[in-house]
Amino acid sequence: MCGIAGIFASRKQNDIDSQVLVNMAAIMHHRGPDNYGYCNPAGVGMGMSHARLSIIDLNESRGRQPFFMHGGQLIFAHNGEFYDYQRIRAELTAQGEHFETKSDSEIVPHLYLRLGMQKTLPHLRGEFAFALYDEAKDSLYLVRDRFGIKPLYWTQTDDHIVFGSEVKTVLAHPQVQAEFDNKGLFHQLIQVMVPGTTAFKGIHQVEPGHMLKITRHQGRFKIETHKYWDMDFPLPEARPRHDDEYYVEGVRRELLEAVQLRLNADVPVGCYLSGGIDSCSILGLASSASQFPIRAFTIGFDHDEYDEATIATEMARATGAEQDILKLNADLLYDNFARTLWHTERTIYNTLAVAKLMMSQHVTHNQYKVVLTGEGSDELFAGYPAFRKDMFLHGMEGLDSAQAAEWQRTLADSNKLFQGAMLPKDEYVSDAINAKVGFTPSCLQPWLGCSELARQLLHPDIRDELAEYEPGTAIAAKLDDSYLEGRHPLDKAQYVWIKTMLEGQILTWGGDRVDMANSMEARPPFLDHHLAEFAATIPPQLRIKGSKEKHVLREAMKGLLPTVLYERQKFAFMAPPAHTDDKKWKKLKGLFEKYASPSALAKTGLVDSDFVQTLMARQESESTPAADKVQIDALLNHVLGVMMLHRHFVEQDIPALAHERAQALGWVV
Repeated sequence: MCGIAGIFASRKQNDIDSQVLVNMAAIMHHRGPDNYGYCNPAGVGMGMSHARLSIIDLNESRGRQPFFMHGGQLIFAHNGEFYDYQRIRAELTAQGEHFETKSDSEIVPHLYLRLGMQKTLPHLRGEFAFALYDEAKDSLYLVRDRFGIKPLYWTQTDDHIVFGSEVKTVLAHPQVQAEFDNKGLFHQLIQVMVPGTTAFKGIHQVEPGHMLKITRHQGRFKIETHKYWDMDFPLPEARPRHDDEYYVEGVRRELLEAVQLRLNADVPVGCYLSGGIDSCSILGLASSASQFPIRAFTIGFDHDEYDEATIATEMARATGAEQDILKLNADLLYDNFARTLWHTERTIYNTLAVAKLMMSQHVTHNQYKVVLTGEGSDELFAGYPAFRKDMFLHGMEGLDSAQAAEWQRTLADSNKLFQGAMLPKDEYVSDAINAKVGFTPSCLQPWLGCSELARQLLHPDIRDELAEYEPGTAIAAKLDDSYLEGRHPLDKAQYVWIKTMLEGQILTWGGDRVDMANSMEARPPFLDHHLAEFAATIPPQLRIKGSKEKHVLREAMKGLLPTVLYERQKFAFMAPPAHTDDKKWKKLKGLFEKYASPSALAKTGLVDSDFVQTLMARQESESTPAADKVQIDALLNHVLGVMMLHRHFVEQDIPALAHERAQALGWVV
């Protein structure tokens, strides 16, 4: 697990500056503190650099990237992990291939030369982002894993394609200017992003399951985008017919294999453990597959309604795990808010991102580099309360009055704490999304539903510019009709979540960015694509059976889970909002004074200071409904995040900072 960077010039004779490449690696030193490397052969107009976190093949000289291979024909750099690589290496070796390292990364160039890129990608299993340059074709490939677990950003200047594992890596190039994109700014305030975009003008993401092929010709770039994988729920008439036990056994089999593969490392592997069945299932399987007790890391909050440590402890005892609980309070969360935004490079609606950054720091301090996590389970098995709501409203037929009453009661009673954030406080309908999906999924409604509040938060000049802009329309345009048409409503709801909230939130500020901030690799077995493809075949009525979510997963893991966990409904993992405690509220206001004071807001010209004060007053009013306060809390966090991003990336000279960091590390060429 590492960081990659690169520069592709418009002409071969334009050599790439070695120090700029190294600076780009240095500014993401946190992703790879163990080693670094760069490669920019003369007369090629291509250069890559790499910051290495040693997990597989700890030999410093052997595992160093970028790889410069096959007589200089290929340059390759990789961030992430490929699983089952030993089998592929053995097969290729039997066919006459010679490997120079023990690294999992090296399988890609060997497969590519034999099969080409399109036929190589189906062989790759894991979480990854990589760049491969083929001099014979004069083409650069930028590839991201199927769910977007690992990040990959890129931009185009007058003379170069610049790419890297983080936005700051791209901004470290002296020709790339840091400037907010006004539409991106709007989406920062409403939480949900348009797939493939960022907050910054001209800086894009390679989308999950996609490959960019960039070829140059006479000083121009030809950029082609290819989708190589997507979450494909079968049409109802094509869905296979099996009994319940077939799906239960299949999930157990596929998840166990995914866990076993992710326990493979040349360093110790721990587990994240909350009070939900997802992380508990991973810990249970990992403990069963390991010869030694697993170290289980748990976050505890200083607010009983949000704290799951007690339930997590029951699971740790049941598996014989060595539990390590990190108790977090308001001081720690808000004191580390700005540092978290430096790493997330996008706004956050809740301090859960800060809590996870603090946890990854704690894990690293305990000499662990790798943990298994439970992300992806809710996406595959319909675990979120928004899915239950969509199933009830759009996916159930023939309910009698008693059954309907039970559903209404379940929806009303569960997750009240999260109305205004994880659940909509009011129904919101996007005409464009309705036209594409058939309804507006509940997962998007809380965020699109605050569009008008966010619009009022925009500086008047930006508000006027975006008067006709509809965020739901922009999101709908990125959803692929061919994976929505004819599907069951629950399939559609899950697909939309996977394309928006999973990649843009859970795997970004809730995953890679706050994990790698402290040089820690998180591996989510639920997002193994073999398991995902099997889970897509599970009938909707078995994903949510009656009013209980994740039915098949519960049954598959029943023998591992204590009764309280097996029977427990989904509880969204979230840190206590600022308005729930006077101390937290004062901390938040202190950050506003430092980063988002009226004068600071006026200076940047991004946010309307008067409306910020209006929201502050509403938040302090006892008459404001609880769901409104949850929504306002999210908006205020976004405003604070916008101002921190401006301070970090727009006001600061990132190329100079990157060079300073390279000098401090001794990375001078």
